[in-house]
Amino acid sequence: MPALIGFGCPDSHIHFYIANRPPIDDYPQMQELRGLASGEIAHIVKNTSNHWRKVFNVYAKLLFDWQALIPHKSQRFVHHENWQSLRDETLFQENSHASLLFNRPDVDRKSNAIRIIAGKTYAASLDLPALEWLDNFFAINKEYRLIVSPYPDYRQLSNARIAQLITLMQSMD
Repeated sequence: MPALIGFGCPDSHIHFYIANRPPIDDYPQMQELRGLASGEIAHIVKNTSNHWRKVFNVYAKLLFDWQALIPHKSQRFVHHENWQSLRDETLFQENSHASLLFNRPDVDRKSNAIRIIAGKTYAASLDLPALEWLDNFFAINKEYRLIVSPYPDYRQLSNARIAQLITLMQSMD
């Protein structure tokens, strides 16, 4: 089984796969999964383009909304007043139960984690199991707990599409 590479929790319940990495510090060469330290997101945003601010904001919004809808599993998550505090206090940290992964998804093994591929273009470059395209934005393979989603950008993964993605995630839980 290939090692997970990226930011987050080793036993995460949600794996976000993204094709790029922050182009600073040791992130381009990183070969392990590690939880982000407090303030590390702010460091990445300050020292890179607006792109990474959008990525972190969109995933914080999605996870905040997801956690609000699943009270039966609330013991897994640290509760936050808003998505901004989730982003700043726990997003992709050791206790977040979510990971932002830079490696290709290992679809040769079954997983209990929900796997979300960021973007149709990235998904097309991967050797994925058969996908059912639900519309122009989302594809799913329930057997592998795999979802192809729009890229985490405000225009592509809008609030309405975040709600749609959460519905797809709920269908796998």
